[in-house]
Amino acid sequence: MEGIFTRMGFAIVEGPEIEDEWHCFDALNMPAEHPARDMQDTLYLAAPVAGESGRADDRRTMLRTHTSSIQIRYMQAHQPPIRIVAPGRVYRRDDLDLTHTPMFSQMEGLAVAEGISLADLKGTLTAFAREMFSPSSRVRFRPSFFPYTEPSAEIDISCWQCDGAGCPMCKRTGWIEIGGCGMVHPAVFEAVGYDTEQCTGFAFGIGIERVTILRHQVQDIRLFFENDDSVVMHSYQLHPFALVKGRALKFNGTIGAT
Repeated sequence: MEGIFTRMGFAIVEGPEIEDEWHCFDALNMPAEHPARDMQDTLYLAAPVAGESGRADDRRTMLRTHTSSIQIRYMQAHQPPIRIVAPGRVYRRDDLDLTHTPMFSQMEGLAVAEGISLADLKGTLTAFAREMFSPSSRVRFRPSFFPYTEPSAEIDISCWQCDGAGCPMCKRTGWIEIGGCGMVHPAVFEAVGYDTEQCTGFAFGIGIERVTILRHQVQDIRLFFENDDSVVMHSYQLHPFALVKGRALKFNGTIGAT
């Protein structure tokens, strides 16, 4: 996924997994009464911890629920134009089952400049889907709601197994959901000090395990976290080179770690 987006000109950025509420919620147009901030949805720390900046007001209180907080930090430090993707682990109070886990991986993208439109968003995601899944993939936008984008949409791609005709993988609908997206809400730009009259931008979020489940037909998301040797070796057979800190490594038929 990183390779596809870097070829489009996106930079890869990372950020802290322990966050404060302003970067995770307030700056993203999610006020104190928003349900995502309730204890039943978010994992809060028993006591605040100091952030790496060392400032007295930098107190981290929760595990991030999305990597959108990285986008806020990046916009605070950089002026447009920007084009980034932010992969990383996120945490939510989900019950562990076939399709949910309290910790999962997410990749969020952000592009900000003058004149960016919904057409740019659709073109970017269509190019991603065709390279990740199938050259004949089509992208569908279903109207939705996210407080940090307006308009907002769910991202569906045409099923690459049946080409939209309907099959068990797509539940006979011809489409598979892979994430959410939209045009960045002006309130987000105001929070980071951007000129809302000059800047427009788009954002999207895609679940990394979700893409893996769909592409390789994995039946249970828990397999990614159980250290099952058969799953590890199957993954190795699909991708015999492991990318570790930017270097392609092969370990004579065995999986190694550094």
